Amino acid sequence: MQLTPRAEALIRQYAAGLAKANNVPDTKQFFALTDPRETQLRDALIQSDEFLQLINVMEVDQVQGQVVDTGNPGLFTGRSSTGRFGRAMGVAGNEYKLEETDSGSYLTYALLVVWANAGSEEEFFQRIQSFSNLSFALDMLRIGFNGTHAAADTDPVANPLGQDVNIGWHQIVKNRSPQQINTDPVTLGRDIGSADYVSLDAAVTDLIHTSIFEPFRNDPRLVVLVAADLIAADATSMMNRIDRPSEKVAAQLINREIAGRVAYTPPFMPDGRLIVTTLSNLHLYTQRGTRKRKADWVDDRKRFENNYLRMEGYAVEHDVMYAAYEKVITV
Repeated sequence: MQLTPRAEALIRQYAAGLAKANNVPDTKQFFALTDPRETQLRDALIQSDEFLQLINVMEVDQVQGQVVDTGNPGLFTGRSSTGRFGRAMGVAGNEYKLEETDSGSYLTYALLVVWANAGSEEEFFQRIQSFSNLSFALDMLRIGFNGTHAAADTDPVANPLGQDVNIGWHQIVKNRSPQQINTDPVTLGRDIGSADYVSLDAAVTDLIHTSIFEPFRNDPRLVVLVAADLIAADATSMMNRIDRPSEKVAAQLINREIAGRVAYTPPFMPDGRLIVTTLSNLHLYTQRGTRKRKADWVDDRKRFENNYLRMEGYAVEHDVMYAAYEKVITV
């Protein structure tokens, strides 16, 4: 497959426009992003995936430091005979560490030719940008939910979910506060004699009361993060209950709640994983001033490559507000 004259012209225009926008001679080598461009890229990545818009995605100045405090949970109202009542806010001893993170996506000549013939110049440019942004954004979540360590040399074949790229949220809590993570397999089934719980509602209720710190158990911000396979199994079980009105069953499958908490199924949640936390408790940090980009038309490999380099990492603000069953099995 060769590039058509139109596809070649559009690729040249895209690369030239990217170079001009960032005030560099060309985009074949990594170039640093200025503050406005950093902000634009950050916003574009967040907008690429709905779940990224719900969590704390922030800039930090240091590679390593104390987790950014976004609001200590608990009671802040009372009285003091010695002065005004107040509670200190802070996450003392809770630290983060960023790692060099290099994301690279590419578009084949075959796809570029199709895109070049499918719309206007602007549509072509938007498709290239959207493809790269979504690829990078999804990897940020993939690593956040599956990362266990940061290897010097990563292996995407052995670790297809980015397990070796960085330490994700679940592993952070598991390393620092293992009592918050139930690592023993938990079974779910309609027969209580052969299963630990009869429903996801029962499992979540027990998880909240046994693993979330007591003052925070009724915090309205608590949500349930549940793997897609558990939702699918629970939905099938619900649909099989023929003694219940179909309208009621359908209503429970829309705007889903589990144990009275809003439920989300984020991208790349490991099968069987069940988590209770607040969305603001999950942090994703990028070091300010470290974002670099590269976009290169590589004819020898018949593709257009797009790279995004930065210092990035994950953090959990309050371990006591993160509890999980590592593996729930439907029986």
